[in-house]
This record gives sequence, structure tokens and C-alpha cells, in this order.
Amino acid sequence: MVISSDNVRGLVLALSSSFFIGSSFIVKKQGLKKAGIYGVRAGSGGYSYLYEPLWWIGMITMIIGEIANFAAYAFAPAILVTPLGALSIIVSAVLAHFILKEKLHIFGVLGCILCVIGSTTIVLHAPQEKPIESVKEVWHLATEPGFIIYSSIILVTVLVLIFLLVPRYGNTHMVVYIGICSLMGSLTVMSVKALGIALKLTFSGMNQFVYLQTWFFTVVVVICCLLQLNYLNKALDTFNTAVISPVYYVMFTTFTILASMIMFKDWDTQDATQIVTQLCGFVNILSGTFLLHKTKDMGGGGSEPTELTVLTNRNTTT
Repeated sequence: MVISSDNVRGLVLALSSSFFIGSSFIVKKQGLKKAGIYGVRAGSGGYSYLYEPLWWIGMITMIIGEIANFAAYAFAPAILVTPLGALSIIVSAVLAHFILKEKLHIFGVLGCILCVIGSTTIVLHAPQEKPIESVKEVWHLATEPGFIIYSSIILVTVLVLIFLLVPRYGNTHMVVYIGICSLMGSLTVMSVKALGIALKLTFSGMNQFVYLQTWFFTVVVVICCLLQLNYLNKALDTFNTAVISPVYYVMFTTFTILASMIMFKDWDTQDATQIVTQLCGFVNILSGTFLLHKTKDMGGGGSEPTELTVLTNRNTTT
């Protein structure tokens, strides 16, 4: 199958993002360990890592990765970019195995293989991105009945979760907090994609920031990101991160693909075989991610939390 040039650019950016983000966790952990030798450890409430250059190198690496991930949405459909986020877990797991000596169990290796197979399947059968000449075209897609209905359902559900279910079940049922993050995350990615397209067109000489729609998408990105960060922090503070990570990844990716399918009609030009193949690839990635998380402590790496435990949470905003 021929892959369009924009899809190739999006693929390269998404892969670069996974590499930078996956490696950033390893560099940051090295910085944290080094800082803990001379000062109070971060786990004990210390901030000595702020004076450690290695930690800052890790932070800069992560920022570069997030920028690459943001840019990827401007070129490729969300159904291609979002699932590839799982590859950062592979990068982190492999580097942790060799650098941090956090041994990767044989089932963890199988999980990595499943993620690679699933990602390859999705890449080879990803839909072609429709050419967009103005942010107004994105606005037209966002204001079609199908996506308005989807957005309304999401917003009503989130309000119900926040005002009715969080006070009662927030501290006992993980799905309440994760549901808010995942549902809002799908709207975040659609707005990020719109903003990314606006920036791409602006850099090519067609200023999109003269349109009110561009600023609307910008405001939505900021509001959604803050809301997600708030409830993801609540979830991480209340429940086991090892359980949160795979559940959040599954829910976030599923709702994002659904939102992209409704808004950008990614599957309109594809037949049933291609769609089923992509879904199979997605299931492969989910299975691989699940195996990686379930076997993260089976390699004899000790009781200290591994980088793999928290990595999937980087999907909070994109």
C-alpha cells in the first residue's frame, strides 16, 4: 500500500516523539538518582534534582518529544499517530533493561513484539489524510451534526462524572477519574490537530491566526489539558499507577480514534478489510501494552518503581 508523503512526515514525527519521550524518562531517572546521593530524594519530598543538569536534559528531551508529537497531528490522522504512543513504552523498557538494569521479562519482550507488529499494521493500512487549505475547513468538520452530537455527549458525561460521581465514587472507583481524562482527551487531540494544521498553514505563508476559529481551538486545548492534568493527578494520588497506565491508555486511545473517525471521517475512503486490519493492529498494541505493564516487576528489578510504571501517563494531553 502506498503511504502518502504527509503520512510519512507524521509517522517520522510520531516515531521521533516516542524515542525522545521514552529516552527522557531514563535520563531523568539517572538525574534523580544522582541528585539523591547529595540531597533529599524526590520521593521524600526533596527538590535537589532541580540542580542536577542530567534531570534538565531529560526534561528538555521530553519537551522535544511532545513538540514532535504535537506536530505529527498536523500531518497524519489521529488513528495513525495516537496508537504509536505505545512505542515510547518500548523505548523506555529496552533502555531501562540495558542502562538501569531493570530486567525485561520474557513476556515483556513479547509485549514489545506485539506493539511493534500492531504499529506496523496500522502504519501500512492508515487512511490518507484529506488535504485541508484553511482552519475554517476544520471548523466546518467540527460543527457538522455528527461531531456536535459526539462533543455534546462527551461534555454531558464529563459534567455528570465531575458533579455527581466524583464526590461519591472518585476515591473508590478508578474509572471515574480516568473516564474524565479519557473523554476530554479525545476533544483535546481533535483541537490539537486543528491547531497543528493552523500552524502548518501559517508557516507555509497562509496566516490562520487571523481567524477566530484558530483561537477557539487554542482555548479548548488549554482548558482540556488543565482539566485532564487535574483529574489525572487525583487518580495517580489515589490509585496504583501500574493499573492506571494501561487502563488510561486503552480508554484514551479508543475515544481519540472514535472522535477522529467522526470528525475527520478517517475511514470513509477505506474498505472493510482495511478497517478490520487497523483494528487488529490496535488490539495487538493494547495486548502488548498490557503485557509490558503486567510483567514490569517480574524481571528482578527490585521493589523501586520503574520508569515503565508511569510512562503511559504522558498521553495526558496528546
